[in-house]
Formats: sequence, structure tokens, C-alpha cells
Amino acid sequence: MSKSLPYSMKDVHYDNAKFRQRSFVKVITQSLLTSNAKHDCLSCSTGKFLALLMIFGLACLMFTHKSTPHSVSQGQAEGIKVNKEVKGISDSGGRFQRFWRKPPRLPPQLPPDEKGSIGNPPHELQKLNTGSKWVDRQQRVQKAFIHAWSGYKMYAMGYDELMPLSQRGVDGLGGLGATVVDALDTALIMGADEVVSEAGLWIETHLSDRISKKGQVNLFETTIRVLGGLLSAYHLSGGEQGTNLTHKGPKPTVYLETARNLADRLLLAFTSSPTSIPFSDVVLHDPSAHRAPDGLSSTAEVSTVQLEFNYLSTVSGDPRYSIEAMKVLEHIKDLPKVEGLVPIYISPDSGEFSGENIRLGSRGDSYYEYLIKVWLQQGRNRDSNFTYLYDMYEEAMKGVRHLLVQKSIPNGLVFVGELPYGPKGSFSPKMDHLVCFLPGTLALGATKGLTKEKAMKENLLKFEDLENLKLAEDLAKTCFEMYSVTSTGLAPEIAYFHTEEYSEHGLDGGNKNSKFVNDIIIKHADRHNLLRPETVESLFILYRITEDPKYQEWGWQIFEAFEKYTKVDSGGYSSLEDVTVLPPRRRDKMETFFLGETLKYFYLLFGDRSVIPLDKYVFNTEAHPLPIKGS
Repeated sequence: MSKSLPYSMKDVHYDNAKFRQRSFVKVITQSLLTSNAKHDCLSCSTGKFLALLMIFGLACLMFTHKSTPHSVSQGQAEGIKVNKEVKGISDSGGRFQRFWRKPPRLPPQLPPDEKGSIGNPPHELQKLNTGSKWVDRQQRVQKAFIHAWSGYKMYAMGYDELMPLSQRGVDGLGGLGATVVDALDTALIMGADEVVSEAGLWIETHLSDRISKKGQVNLFETTIRVLGGLLSAYHLSGGEQGTNLTHKGPKPTVYLETARNLADRLLLAFTSSPTSIPFSDVVLHDPSAHRAPDGLSSTAEVSTVQLEFNYLSTVSGDPRYSIEAMKVLEHIKDLPKVEGLVPIYISPDSGEFSGENIRLGSRGDSYYEYLIKVWLQQGRNRDSNFTYLYDMYEEAMKGVRHLLVQKSIPNGLVFVGELPYGPKGSFSPKMDHLVCFLPGTLALGATKGLTKEKAMKENLLKFEDLENLKLAEDLAKTCFEMYSVTSTGLAPEIAYFHTEEYSEHGLDGGNKNSKFVNDIIIKHADRHNLLRPETVESLFILYRITEDPKYQEWGWQIFEAFEKYTKVDSGGYSSLEDVTVLPPRRRDKMETFFLGETLKYFYLLFGDRSVIPLDKYVFNTEAHPLPIKGS
């Protein structure tokens, strides 16, 4: 029960009445009627005489009070002559007027939301200038995307990836033109119509033929890049009541039909396995499915296809895709775990985890990401059959906080390490750049895509959510410092952290001006940069959720470093061999995810928060946005 306020409505009425004009007669009448002494005074002759005298005096006051404004009004109408006459009246009643002045009126007050709306005061101008700055920066990102695409189109169109230095293409992902499909929804979001037309035409003309003739592809990579890219393009180009961002390119059904053609072949990885755990590879032209050479599948790979297959079932009306994909997570639900954490390998033959290596880097990362995202995908009216995913996610994040989170010395950067030999083995202060997906995932899991302010206002955040959001911000800071600690301002593929148990000298990032130069250790074999998106992804999500502009500023610093050191004049961008030296040596490779993820997240980070809102879309692990059910 709420406590009563320390004042009553009488006080409110009094405050409102204090500055309300009251007639002179009402003042006198109210004074006489409320006087405690009126009966005593009027009960004697002296009192009656005094009362009559007072009434006579007040009548004189009323006469002078009323005549003055009338004379002033006439003076305004008749000119200076009357004003002189008025002056005599005013002089004769001046003392009374000074005594009987109306109380001053308060100036009109604007409501708080209207203040500053007139004349663009300084803070409004600053806001407009800030908005203009980010529009300009977003356009810089679009230009970078066009530059990357132009190099690919010129030298590698139809190949999976561009080698920008040698100016040729290479097929490293099965030969399905992965860059074309990965880049398409980025172009749709940016409104790059020419790229949409070129990519869409290539898909319509060539991709189905490639799918029927190509050989072995990886289930995971093909699902997240090609299948995910086709489904996102289907939605964004107007399919299934999607958001029609452009009229360029083929009809949306072209993307959907191509996606089904591919998915029908990928399904063999599930149906050929003796357990619910799929094989890792599929031969497209047979079609057939096969184990990896060592017989094992990656935990992250088998559990990071569900968003795509679920959405395909929704838009195609065929439940097979979702049923087969969801069997994986339903199976993993019942396997033994270490405080919600799982080893990075799993056997499709036994259905059991293999080994004890626990990490959130390669082969482990997106398992945790899809636990929360698949749950979110079900929408506000979430089926109770999917609540186990949220329970698994919550348990896993508690395990991360308890077993994997430590702080560096001397400056206390929060990082996520590894347990290469399980919970009974030693802790490794190694953190892949891939782990920088985690800040965004933690923030998304905390507010479910809403802004922090809105989630708190609606009382939606539990204590665990606030803990996870704090960890997300701490880890995002660490991921950013992995960039700023190097000479190039770009992060290495892997970093180690200086702790009381672990230190190595002479392996810093090269930027001696960084406060954290002694906290982060970069080994020689780990100094390359592949144009990865994970940090920018987390900055984007955290900016959307916290609305803190520092994440935009951090992102801009990273983007400028990419522009300075990885841009190739003839077209495209190149990975780097060593981010700790100047000038950095370049690797001859532009990964598909640079167009599909990194530049897309930069563009969204610098843009309008209403574009692809996080409470209406989930991004697959390759940054292809898919709609949440019922959104």
C-alpha cells in the first residue's frame, strides 16, 4: 500500500488560488464573513459606528480603484490630452492605489517537453549536429561496402571470396558464390540498389545450377551464410509480408525457392545420422552426407542452424526443416554439462560430447548464442516447449560468470578464459576475438531486445539480467581495448591476459600509449586480423540497448582503422598478417563476412535505431536478420 503524500489536495487548491484574480468586493466580503471577531464588534454601538466608518472608507477606496483603470482606458483611446486628466485622478488616489495593488501575475510556464522547442537553443543545435555527424559516418560505411563489392565484382564475381592483392577469386566454401549471398541483405538494408540488382541477378541465373552440381560443403557454414542470406533477402525484399526495402532484384520467391533447393540437400546431414546429431558435411550433387575426418562434429556447428531451418519451415509451410534442426537442441538438453557449459566436440554416432575442452571461442561460441536467439525467435507468445532453451542459457551464463570470468593485472580488464582440460584442469587466460560476440548476446538476453530504460520502466529485469548486462559492458570494454592496444588499432585473432598465474614479456600490442599495454599479451602466431565482426556486433547491440553513444565512438575508431590499413585501392579490403607493426603486412583475402557482417553492423551502429529493431528481429550468427514470430 502506497504511503500518502505529505500534503493534501487543500494545499494544491490553495497554491492554484494564490495567483487567481479576485474581485475587490469578494475580498472584503470574505474578510468580514470569516472574521472571528465580527459578532463581538457588531454587538455594541461603538462597534457599529466603527463598522459604518470602515464601510464608508472602503466605498471611497472602491470609487478611486474603479475610476483609475477606466480613465486609463479612455486615455488610451483619446490621446495625450486625456492622459493629462488621468494624471490628476491618479495623483489624488495614488496612495490608495499603492496600497491596493493587484498581486503580480506569474509569467506563463512552458511544460518541460516544450521547453527549448522555440528558436533551436544551443543543446538542440548540438543534437542536430550530432545526428548529422552520424549520417555522414553511415554514408562512409556505405561507400566502404560499395568499394568492397566493386573489387569482388571486378575480380571474383561468382567465386566464394576475393583475393584483393592478386585480384582473383577463390572457392573456399563449396563454390556457391558465398560473397554474393552474404552481401545481398547488407545491400538491401543500405539501399544499395545497384548491388541488389547485380547480386539478385546472379542468384537467379546461377545459384540453383551451382547447388545441383557442386560437391562437398560444410553444413554449418553453408547454412549460416548461404541459406541464412537467401532467407533474409526473401524477407527484406517483400516476401512473407516482409519489409520491402527495395524494388530491385528478382521476385522474393526466387530466393525462397533457391533456399528450399539447398535446404532439401542439407537435410541429409540430419537424416543420415544414427542420432539426433547431424554429420558435418554434405555432398550436394549426390546428394549425400558424411562425417568429418575425425568422426566428430563441432558443438557450435550442430547447434547453430536452428534459426534458419525454423524460419524456412515458417515461410514454406514444411515442418521438416524445423523438426530435424530442433532435435539437436532437444537432445543436448538432456546431456550432462558443467554448470551449463559444454565441451566443443560431439559425436554424431554416440550422441555424446567428446573431450573436456570448454571455451566460448571457436567451435563453442554460437551454441550459447543460439540458445537465447532461438528462444527469442518464438516471439512474445512463446510456446512452453521452448522454455528449456532459456533455462539452458541462464544456467550457462551463470557457469560463465563462475568458471570462466577473470580480471587482468595490473588494470583489471574483465575477460573470458578457457578450460582446455575441463573444470578440474588449469584455467587458460586465452580469449579468441570470436568471444567478443558474448557482450551483445548477454545484453540481448537481459532486455530481450528492448532498451534498458524501457525494460527497467516495465520492471522486466531480474537481478541476473542486471548482472549479465554489467558483464556485457565490461567485456565490450575489453574487446575494444584489444583493438586500441595495437599499433594499427585493429584486434588480433587471439589475445592472452596477464594474471597472477600467467605472464609473458615482450609480447604487447605495440601501442605504448595504451593504458592496457601490459594487460594484454599477443603471441606471434595470433597477430593476424581477418576483418572479423564480433566486436562491432556487440557495440551495435549495446548501443541499441543502453543508448550510450560511447559505443558508436568506439565503433568509429575501429572503422577508421579498417579504412586506413585494410583498404585496397584497386577494390576490396584485405586481412592483415600482423596488427602490432606498422605498416602491417597484408594477407591476400577478403572474407565473406566483411560484407555480410562487419560492414552491416557498422552501418546499423551509426544509423537510426528503428531500422531492424532488436525486439522484432534476431540476427543469425552471420548477421542475417530474420523476423521474430508475431512481430
